Amino acid sequence: MLDRFYLPLLGLAAAAAVALAMVWPQGLGDRSPAPFGHEPVQRTAEMQARMQRQHEAAQRRAEQARQAVRNIQNQAIAPSQ
Repeated sequence: MLDRFYLPLLGLAAAAAVALAMVWPQGLGDRSPAPFGHEPVQRTAEMQARMQRQHEAAQRRAEQARQAVRNIQNQAIAPSQ
């Protein structure tokens, strides 16, 4: 490919990538620059409460699983009880 065609095309692609990076949403955790962004989903009160409920439910399930394993182990050690 000719350098006279390739290098300006490469420069234009780089400038387009920089421009796109300036306006593209930054994901759920960070807000985009002022005129483009919106409130991140994970920072809303509703989502925070939902995430807290999920975390607590996961902890309860893990504790129930641990307790079940303890019960099985205790029955294996002392089956007469």
